[in-house]
Amino acid sequence: MIHPGLRWLLVGTAFCLLASPVAAQTLETTQIRMHTLPLEQVLDGRIEAVQQATVSAQTSGRVVEVFFDVDDFVDEGDLILRLRDTEQRSRLEQAEASLREARARFNEARSEHERIEGIFERQLISRSEMDRATAALQSARARLESAEAAVEGAREELEHTRVTAPYAGILTERHVETGESVSPGQPLVSGISLEHLRVVTQVPQRHIQAVREHQQARVLINDSMPVEAEGLTLFPYADHGSASFRVRVQLPDGTAGLFPGMFVKVVFTVGEQERLLVPAGAVMQRGEVSAVYVMDEEGRIRLRQVRTGRPAEGGHVQVLAGLEVGEQVALDPVRAGIALKAQREAAR
Repeated sequence: MIHPGLRWLLVGTAFCLLASPVAAQTLETTQIRMHTLPLEQVLDGRIEAVQQATVSAQTSGRVVEVFFDVDDFVDEGDLILRLRDTEQRSRLEQAEASLREARARFNEARSEHERIEGIFERQLISRSEMDRATAALQSARARLESAEAAVEGAREELEHTRVTAPYAGILTERHVETGESVSPGQPLVSGISLEHLRVVTQVPQRHIQAVREHQQARVLINDSMPVEAEGLTLFPYADHGSASFRVRVQLPDGTAGLFPGMFVKVVFTVGEQERLLVPAGAVMQRGEVSAVYVMDEEGRIRLRQVRTGRPAEGGHVQVLAGLEVGEQVALDPVRAGIALKAQREAAR
């Protein structure tokens, strides 16, 4: 014989024996408490690359080969394009020949200076002869140093015919084609690095002081987990038109799924607020309606509609309306729903 306080309830294909209202008291619940949460302001921001540059020509020449195109990835030091180097090699050969001549004349002047110095020490020649030998040696040394500098300059100019990537990244634009003649200062290719990114946004004047004090921000990327900012850079002046301040939000290196030009949401901490929190698993969602199962002091279960806010840390959500401090909320909505149904049948 089944006790009058027990009811058989069919759930799916399994039978569960529940007590009403005793079964409700076996449900695991949590007590609603007030929590101190950061007060946040959400603003729109745009992703930009920290490293973005246009490589320009540093010598004259004709483009002989282009090894990469737009959207190609390059490593640091990769050869992007090559210019014709006939003129630069000729200048280097001339500079090296002048260096050999200057080195020979310097060696000759040094030997002569040593010879004259030995005779002068024996006081066989005048002081003026010694001074002339010293001046000739100094002049030869100066010519040698000038020739060495000319060789270094010619080598550097020759190296400029080989345009390499200053850092690893992706080419965004190519400004020249094979066969085109270029001159110093002319843009060749543009590129960006996806390893170092940041978000640029405009903070209204009324929030800038709080943002400056707290120095905390998160970046929301679609439905993925928020990305914590590594630092903020606040510009010390406001825009004349909007009276807003430009702020740069530094992102961790290697953040996946981000590309320059994308729009994201930036969440700045601007203060603190008191909010009720409930575990996210305790909230039952039916379309646009959110509800929880609340247990009163007598162990009776009630389905209560609530208005939820933003998600909070630790798998909780904010409750803006529908609950009071101290109320008990069932952690398992499925079991609570079964217990509520058994409770209603027992009350018939």
